[in-house]
Amino acid sequence: MRVLFLLPGGTDSQLQAIPAAATVAERLGAQVQVACSPEAAPAWKLLPVVEKVIPFGFEGGPSLADWANLLGNVREPDFQACISLARGRQVDLMLSMSHIPTRVAAGGFSATSTVTPEVGWPQQTFAPYLRALGLELDAAAFRLSLPKAALEQAAAALPAGQGPALLLAPGGGGGDWPAAEWEQLGSQVRSRLADVRLLRAGANQLVERAAQVASSDVVLSSDPVTTELALLSGTPLVALGRDPASLPSREGVQGLGGSLTTLAVADVLRALGLG
Repeated sequence: MRVLFLLPGGTDSQLQAIPAAATVAERLGAQVQVACSPEAAPAWKLLPVVEKVIPFGFEGGPSLADWANLLGNVREPDFQACISLARGRQVDLMLSMSHIPTRVAAGGFSATSTVTPEVGWPQQTFAPYLRALGLELDAAAFRLSLPKAALEQAAAALPAGQGPALLLAPGGGGGDWPAAEWEQLGSQVRSRLADVRLLRAGANQLVERAAQVASSDVVLSSDPVTTELALLSGTPLVALGRDPASLPSREGVQGLGGSLTTLAVADVLRALGLG
């Protein structure tokens, strides 16, 4: 059995779909393929059971030739089911000509099974799509399985010492928590935990970034990708600028929503248990 996922969005959106794709592959014994933007395709290296990633820029104003090429990719492997988060007339036309018998979507004339999207933690919001295939999704139970070599390399790169490793992951950009606040936080954490090992999230390959997250004791992040990696790895997380309602309700996960430009260092310290 082959199942196709059509997934617009960036790297963080792809990471949110990983538990759903893993569940489909495992429970149905399916070969999974994913169509997503070329820039976000590396996210699927974290899930080796994905047979193929089809690069397609849903948000880039694809031409008729692009859609025809996607149709060719979709018709050739003989898919039995498709889960589509892409919307629009072009998607519907392409899927209508795809010969895929089961097409699950939130709407559109090509859908053979229409679902009502859920709100909340994005990883779990894939549940109604999987339910249409006869599956239940427990995204909270999923954990990334990373290469041993990547984990060993990440552990070796941690600062020396025995104290807890706190990974700081600024998101960057004008709406991020100001750099001066990040620096002040680091000083305040060191004054409370003399043996803390502070490190910054690296701009390395995604597998290496995931291993760095998994090797840390706590992640403090305003970066959407690092936040998703922490959730997938089960690493304790404080997510800056993230509504708690959009996070799983489990121990060690906190969200500090609202504007990051007005977020106080004291609030973050309290979230870290150091207030």
